[in-house]
Amino acid sequence: MAQDPVCGMQVKEDRAAARTQHMGQTYYFCSTACKAEFEKNPGKYVKQHQGHEGHQHSHR
Repeated sequence: MAQDPVCGMQVKEDRAAARTQHMGQTYYFCSTACKAEFEKNPGKYVKQHQGHEGHQHSHR
């Protein structure tokens, strides 16, 4: 299961109404309307540095 980044709905990847690629990641959507909203401004819905939440560090 994947989470629609726009509305938060749980979506089965094989039954998603729409999908798109952004920065090497596949995003799944419950509707084409959510996909269109995502594509207007992906940065609003994509968490920066996924996998690094909750802690601070520097890349040296």
